[in-house]
Formats: sequence, structure tokens, C-alpha cells
Amino acid sequence: MRSAVRLGTGSGFTLDAVTCHDDHRRWSPPETSSAYRVVLVRRGRFRRKADGRAAVVDPTMAYLGIPGEEEHYAHPAGGDVCTSLCVTPDLWRSLAGDNVVPSRSTIYVDARLDLAHRRFLAAARTGDTAFELAEALLPLLSTALDQLTPAPARRGRAPASSEVIVEGAREAIAAGHPAADGLLPLAEFLAVSPYQLSRAFTRELGVSLTHYRNRVRVGRALDHLEGGAANLALLAAELGFADQAHLTRTVRRHAGRTPAALRRLLAPPGSPAEGSRRDR
Repeated sequence: MRSAVRLGTGSGFTLDAVTCHDDHRRWSPPETSSAYRVVLVRRGRFRRKADGRAAVVDPTMAYLGIPGEEEHYAHPAGGDVCTSLCVTPDLWRSLAGDNVVPSRSTIYVDARLDLAHRRFLAAARTGDTAFELAEALLPLLSTALDQLTPAPARRGRAPASSEVIVEGAREAIAAGHPAADGLLPLAEFLAVSPYQLSRAFTRELGVSLTHYRNRVRVGRALDHLEGGAANLALLAAELGFADQAHLTRTVRRHAGRTPAALRRLLAPPGSPAEGSRRDR
């Protein structure tokens, strides 16, 4: 028996925690998928067979499943818990390159990939799938692709200067362009790869794209709080945060105080919030 819990959904990808309770040595009936899948084991081990080749999958060995591939599974050691990252063919091509055929399906999980996996799961808990989770996706897939495909085949789009990329992204974010609602659509809008976009911000500004975008949103939140905004849940929704808790965590990380505390600090004279500050 197999069960899955959806951890996050982004532009062109989904992330699930999959728990399998099977306990059998014989191969399962064939299964196929319409997406590219990177599957990493968090606990347990099992066997997988694809294209006639079998491999043991455990926390040190992940695998890539490709669309239309026939797969069989066996679970001689009992159940397991895995992370399943499904990527649409379009997103895969934008990350791996056009007409790239993986040289193999197994992926050795070294400490670097293990850390990227754990950071990806941590990003899923933030609720920011459009930027934080998407940005955490990139080092995970990049590390896997280093093993699966030859580097020359992944040249991707023509290079653009980091300065030009950052300026274009900043303008789109400031203008509230629909493409700026997520890292992946923003990269497509700027005609660069997601890797180029993410690395450009680190190279030019010393902060990630996610951090920069949140800095812009925190500035807008401060404008509202300075005006005495009373409904923080409504403010969170208006600024594109997952919920009020997400707004609070982000504002505190950037400004060192909660939105409620900042509202008391910044409220105009005579407002209810200013009065509560004076009474403290």
C-alpha cells in the first residue's frame, strides 16, 4: 500500500512525501509516469527495475524516472519513505537543456545532494512555493543533473550579463508584472534559465532572489503598517504571503520585529495603534 502527502506545488513541479508499506520480493506490475521524477529515499530501501536494469534505492542512491518509462518495484526490506519531485517536460527542458537524454537513471546521493534535499524540504514548510521552494529546487536538480547529463549538453540559453538579468527582474517585481509571481515564470519572461536568474542575484547583490523579493514585500508591508493597517491577515493576502504567519516570519527576519510591534512603533499620532504604544 502506498500513500502520498503533497508538500508543495510550483510552476511546473510538484513535491510529495510518499510512504510505502509494501513488503514483497517479487516485482510489481508495470507503472508509467507522464513527468520527470527525482525520487530520494528518506528512510528504508527498495528495488527498482526500468528498461530491464535493476537497482537498489536507499538514502545513498536516488533515481530519475522519465515520461513513458516502464518501472517495476520490489520491497524485500519492508516499507520506505521517499521524497518524490515531479517536473513537467517543459520545465525539465528549461533546466536540463533541449534534446538532452540522461546517461543513466541512478543518482549517487553524496553529502551535497543530501543537504540540497533537506533544504528543499525545509523550504516547502515555509509556504512560499513560488520563490523560496522554487529557488531551493535549483541546487537539488543541478546536483542531480551533474551526474545524469554531460555538461556540454546543458548549455541552455545564450548567456546574459548578471547586471542585465537583475535589472530586468527588479523592474518586473517593482511593477508587479504577472511573471514576477514566481521564479520560474520570471525566468521565462526574461528569456534566461532559472539557474541564470538565481545566480545573477547572488552575484550582483549578494542575496538570493527570494530574499530580494521578500525585501520588496517587507518594504510594502512597512508602508501599510506605518499607515496603521489593522488587519494583518488581509495585509498578508494582499502582499502575496501564504498566510499571516508567513508574513510575520518574513517581516521579523528582515526587520527584527513582528508586524504588530512595527505597527505600534510606526503608527501615526492619534491612531489606536499609537495609543497602545504610548500606554506601554
